[in-house]
Amino acid sequence: MADTVSTDKLIEDLHTVVRDAEDLLKATASQAGEKIQQARTRAEESVRQAKQRLAGIEEEALARARAIADDADKYVRDKPWQAVGIAAGIGLVLGLLIGRR
Repeated sequence: MADTVSTDKLIEDLHTVVRDAEDLLKATASQAGEKIQQARTRAEESVRQAKQRLAGIEEEALARARAIADDADKYVRDKPWQAVGIAAGIGLVLGLLIGRR
C-alpha cells in the first residue's frame, strides 16, 4: 500500500515538474542569445523525454492494477464463500474500530 502511495506521489510530482518546466520555457521564449537558445533546446528535450517516461510509468501502473483486479475477480469467482467471509470479517473489524470512536 505504501508503494502505491509513493508511486502515485512520484507521478504527481513528475507531472508538476513537467508543467513547471513548460511554464518556464514559455516565460523565457522572448529571451535572445545563443546560450539561452541552447539551454532552451536542452530543456525542451528533457521535458519531452520526461513526458515519455511518465507515460510509460503510468501505462505500467495501469497494467499492474488491471492484473490485480483480474486476479481478485478470478479469486472471488473461484471461491465466493471465502470472499464473502473475508469481506464480512473486514466489515466487522472496521465496524468495531469506528464504533470505538
